[in-house]
Amino acid sequence: MSKSVKNGLWSVLFAAIGAFMLIPIYYLVVNTFKTMEEATFRPLGLPLNPTFENYTTALQSMNFLRALTNNLTILVFAVLFLVLFSSMAAYAIVKGKTICSKVMYSIFLIGLIIPFQVTIIPLYRIAVGFGMMNTLPGVIIINVFCINLSLSIFLFRGFINTIPAEMEEAAAIDGCGVFKTFWVIIFPLLSPIIATVGILDALAVWNDFMTPLLFLQSPEKNVLLQEVHKNVGPFSTNWTVFLPMLVLSVLPMVIIFLILQKHIIEGVVAGAVKG
Repeated sequence: MSKSVKNGLWSVLFAAIGAFMLIPIYYLVVNTFKTMEEATFRPLGLPLNPTFENYTTALQSMNFLRALTNNLTILVFAVLFLVLFSSMAAYAIVKGKTICSKVMYSIFLIGLIIPFQVTIIPLYRIAVGFGMMNTLPGVIIINVFCINLSLSIFLFRGFINTIPAEMEEAAAIDGCGVFKTFWVIIFPLLSPIIATVGILDALAVWNDFMTPLLFLQSPEKNVLLQEVHKNVGPFSTNWTVFLPMLVLSVLPMVIIFLILQKHIIEGVVAGAVKG
């Protein structure tokens, strides 16, 4: 069998696998434009009479603008703090070259090993004790320091290892201290990995359902996924309204990811060269 035929067969196989994986997404989107009866009897068929009424009902039922504002508030501040704190921590770990820095890095890596769910009970008690319950800043702090910080430091450390030490030596000769060297010389060079960490953390924060569910009790502070969950009935669910809610809750991040996905590959590859 020739090489071109083998490549063609592999292409067909991968295309079939890709099409199979797209079936749930197709099912989700196509049924948002159907009536309840049509979605029940023709779940995989194209809508005969497409309607946007389901999206109108979903927008009203889930208080979309208010929940979107809460989501964006948590997302922006969480990603900003994650980029700042994890980049500084990774730089200190890489350039420290001491036993203390190695121990600290090992401690941070524990966060990648131990599931977040294991710490829910003590974290809940801490949040109550510090008055962080039912507040957006409390959810932001938990997302930053208890869930996503370890992975962000891991990615930043791999990238910082690729930066030549001669640049810092030249900065030291010019009279730059550690703080100025980091912000003036090192931080601008981190743009690829900043994009990668920012996108990955944004996806993690946006898709986080458990943290807002546990630490936000007021309806006016609900995020999008809480609004979606709130509209699930105990005995029955209107799927033609529920499915548009799912689409609306993930659509903003899907658009951002499609636009910026190349930065993820660039940052991960750059950080994997050395480390």
